[in-house]
Amino acid sequence: MSGTGRITLLKIFIAPLAYFLLRLYLSMVRVRTLHEDVLLNFLRSGGKGVGAVWHQRFLGVLGYVRKFSYLRLSIMISMSRDGDWIAPVAKWLGLRPVRGSSTRGGKEALAVMVQDLAQNQAALHIVDGPQGPKAVIKPGLIRLAQLSKGLIIPIYISVDRAWVTHSWDRFLIPKPFSRVLVRFGDPIDVPEQMDPEAFEALRLEVERKMIDGHAQDDLNFGWEKPL
Repeated sequence: MSGTGRITLLKIFIAPLAYFLLRLYLSMVRVRTLHEDVLLNFLRSGGKGVGAVWHQRFLGVLGYVRKFSYLRLSIMISMSRDGDWIAPVAKWLGLRPVRGSSTRGGKEALAVMVQDLAQNQAALHIVDGPQGPKAVIKPGLIRLAQLSKGLIIPIYISVDRAWVTHSWDRFLIPKPFSRVLVRFGDPIDVPEQMDPEAFEALRLEVERKMIDGHAQDDLNFGWEKPL
């Protein structure tokens, strides 16, 4: 089967089934938010932002994302085969997929997302995906915020009970009826002009905030060590 035929088959049959099963699963996960008012006030004031999310933790909050469907959030999705079926599902969840990755088509995808943010208010960015390394923020997050003149919004996601897979990032699958906490950090300003040293210092600062913030919430949920 040709690549086009395979993608069409995915869209017609497999993706709708995956979406239905995902919605059923997400209905069994209880999401609680913290500091959501900070985010909403920022958006109501006209602020432009890029939500930073670890690849390891995005699954449990996909249902909650629909609350922001009116913003038509864009999100970069890998050009891999997995991305072929993830993209239509993301679209049904109220997101706008932009195909690309840090290894294939990354520059083109970044340019499309920058253009997208010129017309829209916010985007989500999986900051260490799709292949890692785990908990290492890639430069694309800083560049996206810098070029779009948007602020970085750290999004901390933790869960009280989850299956931990053996993937590169120890991907978390919240168990049915588990509790998921979504905590929003203060928006981080990104200067339009930075030399390489300042750029790397800011990248490390955001990375450290993400690592420490998740570690804090994991420990508060009773995990013996950060996930």
